Amino acid sequence: MSAAAGGRRVVLGTAGHIDHGKSTLVQALTGEDPDRLAEEKRRGITIELGFAQLELPDGSALGVVDVPGHERFVRQMIAGSTGIDLALLCIAADDGVMPQTEEHLAVLELLGIARCVVALTKRDLVDEEWAAFMADEVRGRLAGGPYADAAVVPVSARTGEGLDELRATLAEAARGLVRAKDGSSARLPVDRAFSIKGSGTVVTGTLWSGQVAPGDELEVLPGGTRARVRSAQIHGQPVERAKAGNRVALNLAGVDTGEVRPGMLLAAPGTVEPTDRFDAWLTYLGAPGAPEALETGTRVRVAHGTAEVPGRVLLMDGRAALGAREGAYAQIRLDEPLPVSRGDRFVVRSLTPVHVVGGGQVLHAHPRRRTNLKPGEEALLDALRAGDEDGACDAALALAAAPVTAAERAAAAGSP
Repeated sequence: MSAAAGGRRVVLGTAGHIDHGKSTLVQALTGEDPDRLAEEKRRGITIELGFAQLELPDGSALGVVDVPGHERFVRQMIAGSTGIDLALLCIAADDGVMPQTEEHLAVLELLGIARCVVALTKRDLVDEEWAAFMADEVRGRLAGGPYADAAVVPVSARTGEGLDELRATLAEAARGLVRAKDGSSARLPVDRAFSIKGSGTVVTGTLWSGQVAPGDELEVLPGGTRARVRSAQIHGQPVERAKAGNRVALNLAGVDTGEVRPGMLLAAPGTVEPTDRFDAWLTYLGAPGAPEALETGTRVRVAHGTAEVPGRVLLMDGRAALGAREGAYAQIRLDEPLPVSRGDRFVVRSLTPVHVVGGGQVLHAHPRRRTNLKPGEEALLDALRAGDEDGACDAALALAAAPVTAAERAAAAGSP
């Protein structure tokens, strides 16, 4: 059953170094060329996000987001990966793990992508012994991390070797990944916006949460412009309702392409308020060429959804710095407001040279400006980090100086 017909709504995203065969593999699996631009076809590299749909042996379908592998386009890779549930990491059998392989792995981990399948591409270019050696090398690299159990499938897009096995492996990995956010308010990060003659403004993205149907009103954030959904399509087919996890195109009335652009968020009106700061649990990964430690006050690029804005990292309670692979509570101060919500993932990149150096999870979207925690505030952040709703509300109530309403208590606890 297809996603458009109400089946499993899982989005697959590619990852991997430039020229490791991501787009070629997507075309071999789906029959669709995800590279849309003439420059992409001329240069043989992916520059913008590409999209396709993969029909699986069990009758389900995956929406596919194909991302660039070149180091100059990591920002697009992050934008494309924010809405995916399952990663397809492509590693060329004749090349192995390379710098963008490592950077893309870091992004997947920071964004909390739960599952990953490795395609050992270009199998036809190496002999059996080398392919087995490279598969072991990949497993060794993934050992001890979140993708230690990832299947490694040797494939050749040119000869077709391994494609059926890869489809079956992806179907197995996708089982149980249905999103449970249909009941939440609608949120859609915009990754493309354009105008179609006779139709008007069209935006595309992966619906993070909630549902969207023709006639619905949505708020364009930041900014607050209101738009009405004229129609919705999933992989070119009109639908009466799009649900969380769908790759969707929305035809909007009431806005032009100058008012909505990639990096913005569409949300149910009044449900998300952009903020210039948020509290988070931040992990510093470090990177080749990056400082050994992330010092408090460091200016960074903060990527959330399909947006990226400059900001500053302020570590909590007098902490001076984070070493590689260390985590701590931090307040992220932004130069421009972002429409973040509690639980959202974000990625941090250094200003120059530009590398992915860390990231984490939003705990409180509208905190007071501070870095020294009051007694009880750490307990609140601990509860938010653990997903303990009752504990967070109790901690927020204990911090209140006067009786509060249920709405005020929920807001203090960082509830959306």
